[in-house]
This record gives sequence, C-alpha cells and structure tokens, in this order.
Amino acid sequence: MQYDDEAEPAADGAEARHQDAMNVTDVTDVTQGNSRRAFLRTTSAGVTSVALAATVTASAASAAAAQQPVPTSAPKQPSHVRPAGLTKAVTPACSGQETPASVEGPLFKPASPERGDLVTPGTQGVRIDLTGVVHDTGCTPLPGTLIEFWQCDRNGDYDTSGFALRGHQYTNNRGVYLLRTIIPRDYWGRWGQRAPHIHTRVQAPGSPVLVTQLYFPDDTEAYGRDFAALNVADRLHNRACTIALTARPGGAYSGTFDFVLKTTA
Repeated sequence: MQYDDEAEPAADGAEARHQDAMNVTDVTDVTQGNSRRAFLRTTSAGVTSVALAATVTASAASAAAAQQPVPTSAPKQPSHVRPAGLTKAVTPACSGQETPASVEGPLFKPASPERGDLVTPGTQGVRIDLTGVVHDTGCTPLPGTLIEFWQCDRNGDYDTSGFALRGHQYTNNRGVYLLRTIIPRDYWGRWGQRAPHIHTRVQAPGSPVLVTQLYFPDDTEAYGRDFAALNVADRLHNRACTIALTARPGGAYSGTFDFVLKTTA
C-alpha cells in the first residue's frame, strides 16, 4: 500500500446682528448737537445696510449649494472598517479541559525506541498519520513533552518480546507531535472485549504523567470490524478520547488529537 506523507449647516448671523442694532435706543448726546431723530435715521440706515448685505450673502450661499451634486444615497462605510467597540472573536487554542486518564494496562514496556514512525517493512494494516498539539490547561503549547505510544497489531496482538508498534518521541518547539502507525484491532483481555485503541503516556518536563488511551470514531472502516458496536461494548471506552479521522486515498487515514495536561501535581 502506498503511504502518503505529508458629517452642520452654518448659522445665519443676520438676524442676530439686526436684533442687536434694534436694541440701540434712547441714545441722546445734546452736547455734540445730535438730535434723537438724526441718530435714529443714522441707525436705521445702518441696520438696513447690514440686513441687505446678509440677504445677499445668504442668497449667494444658497445658489452655490444648489449647484453641488446631491448624493443619491448615503455613503457606504468601507467593508474592512470594524465598528468601534467590536472585536473579532478569538478561537481558543484548546478546550482547556484536561485529557481524561485511563488504565495503563499490563503490556507497557519501558525503553522503547525513540521514533515517530512505527511502521516497519513487515507491518501490515490500515495506515494512519496521527498528529496534534500538547497543551497545558491554559492552552499553552508544551515543547519537549515526552509521549510514549504502544498498541496491538491488525490481529489484536501485542509484541511482548520486541518493540513492534512501540515507540516514544518528544514534541517540537510548538508542542506538536506526529505518529505514523496503523489502526489496531479489537481483542479480548482482562476487561472483556476491547475496542481498537492506542495506549499513551504523556509527560511534560517536570510535570505528572498522563496515562490514557485513544479511540476511533464509530464509522471507522478497518478489517471489516464494526467500530460502533465495539466502542459501545468496551467499558473502558471514553468518547472524550476519540481521534478525529479524515479518510485518505487508498483506505488510509489522517487523524488529529490534542492532549491537555495538568502541569502541577
């Protein structure tokens, strides 16, 4: 089987000025020879001049405004401008919920090879590339996290004499891991019939070890097995630990699973 890598109008001041002028009354200066009547004639003429000037100015302004084009609709706001006070929603990096633990089982072996590819020339089965990120509960990626993987083969058997389908690796500087392996098969054990799963031990530097098991969706197709029925029957099965699968050409899969660790005891 081929394996695929990777806007205010201005106010018119004429009426205000007219009102101020009309308020100038009873001003009499006998010593300078000016009569009240003469004074009023002079004031009246000034007011008339001011009013006429204001009228001319307002008419000119109205004529100029009439020559301006009238928009057919209100200007539209550019689509890239975000209204004040609104911010773009941020997608969280992870749920922040600690990955549930599970039993380790009797078949863990220490000192497995450091490798991310568990497929060797003699390995048969439905291929899967599994990747994800290890976060703490604050959703910060955890570089240098140790992850150990072990599983059974397509027949439901574990290699207890060697390290077939066993290995460990460390997450990169972005907290990412990549595992190349096969989908395991169900088998019978001390807890009854077990659904296909991959065992893991995950430990960030200076943090507690998380022991858990990863499972497969109900619609997974491999080895003619009914994954939905197997998942229901397995009393250790935890859907919170289900790998997200995407089918690839040739019957292979790509999978993702992000771990969330508690980094304090």
